[in-house]
Amino acid sequence: MLTIFNKELMNPPKELHSPASPSSSKKPKSPEEIMKDFLASNPTHAFSIGFGSSACFAYAPPENRHTNFQRLFCGVDEIYCIFLGGLNNLCSLLRQYGLSKGNNEAMFIIEAYRTLRDRGPYPADQVLKDLEGSYGFVVYDSKAGSVFAALGADGRVKLHWGVAADGSVVVSDNLKLIKESCAKSFAPFPAGCMFHSEQGLKSFEHPRSEMKAMPRIDSEGVMCGADFKADVQSRIGSMPRVGSEANWALRGSQA
Repeated sequence: MLTIFNKELMNPPKELHSPASPSSSKKPKSPEEIMKDFLASNPTHAFSIGFGSSACFAYAPPENRHTNFQRLFCGVDEIYCIFLGGLNNLCSLLRQYGLSKGNNEAMFIIEAYRTLRDRGPYPADQVLKDLEGSYGFVVYDSKAGSVFAALGADGRVKLHWGVAADGSVVVSDNLKLIKESCAKSFAPFPAGCMFHSEQGLKSFEHPRSEMKAMPRIDSEGVMCGADFKADVQSRIGSMPRVGSEANWALRGSQA
């Protein structure tokens, strides 16, 4: 899977940008080049969908049908989701949210996101803690112009993110694609964490902890984009509650 969002829509931590990238012999690619490479590597089954200059999604089914992880894509009411992995408690979650048994994990994530964005009383970190299984997902709310991404705490599903030539943010489960697309400005997306356009990167395992950037050095001794982890020794001050119109991720800071 591949998602690309312009820098106004998804502004990552500054540490994701490697200071070595401008002087590196290997230059980051443009979003158009990255998308072309992805589609060329999956010429039979891949497809893509674009949203003007704001965002684009690309998807290809797993090459190995016997893989333990699903790869799903769907869109409902201008909200789009790519989901990797699986939820062991999907049936109970569907009952909890009043959804039909025919919904898969990607459809559930969209419905949960939409419900909580509009009227849900629960903070985002608590919702994610209720998800049992190995998973990673990226949600794009094209009407609201926001991105929400999360990666399960067990770390079995892998996501990577990086910065393209124009500053756009690239997210993919394909490490090779990320390396070739983003030069030195890339890193693993941290397990147990969530990202939202307005709130940035947060830990849903430790929602009151600050995120700490750890420098990454590659095999050539060159600084790459940083690793991120929750600093469990730190505590973010509580924030006042907001109304029900607040989006899902804004609620994550109120747990």
